[in-house]
Amino acid sequence: MPLKPFEKLPAQFQNEAVRKYYDILDKKRFSLMLKRISDIILSLLMILLLILPMAVISILIKCTSKGPVVFRQERITRYGKTFRIMKFRTMRDHADKMGALVTSRNDTRITKVGGVLRRFRLDELPQVFHVLSGNMSFVGTRPEVKKYVDRYTPEMYATLLMPAGVTSLASIKFKDENELIGDVTDPEEVDRIYMETILPQKMEYNLEYISRFGFRRDISLMFSTVKHMIS
Repeated sequence: MPLKPFEKLPAQFQNEAVRKYYDILDKKRFSLMLKRISDIILSLLMILLLILPMAVISILIKCTSKGPVVFRQERITRYGKTFRIMKFRTMRDHADKMGALVTSRNDTRITKVGGVLRRFRLDELPQVFHVLSGNMSFVGTRPEVKKYVDRYTPEMYATLLMPAGVTSLASIKFKDENELIGDVTDPEEVDRIYMETILPQKMEYNLEYISRFGFRRDISLMFSTVKHMIS
């Protein structure tokens, strides 16, 4: 997982704020290589172990609500590349066209099975295939939709120097993100709260992760994720 030369990064990445984080990662090429190797090995193992549980979840979703088993949506990953993320569907079909792109507390679009999947983050199991392909990593900034990425500050683009992640320090800290949004249902107001209040705080954690990046820290964050899921 080598870094591109700075001069070949997308134009919006070529600023001094991003350069600071690029130089930090450039000195940790061995850790980046270990990160990619471990992603491949661990994702293959998890696919073998989780294929049966994922089949059971698929049946539950299909039997309890109308619509596809897997929800797909365009997200942004490393260097601004677009990919279609896969998650188990936890909301009513076409829910993303019925309201905001992020969920609020007691969001009526969430199905009963979906609520359980979200609580234990089981809806994100299909993302193990993205880790294997390289579009994602087990640890890294959660992938955002283009609508939000287009509004990034120059420094925020530094979070796209690495593949998007299944989990992160920000994900752990904001595991109850919908509680911060509360019962707001107006899509424009939800977007405003997310962009002005939640995203800047999450980005502080994401940028801290990059500035302190290390393979052992990735392992620690994965264990912390499991711990928080259990608790």
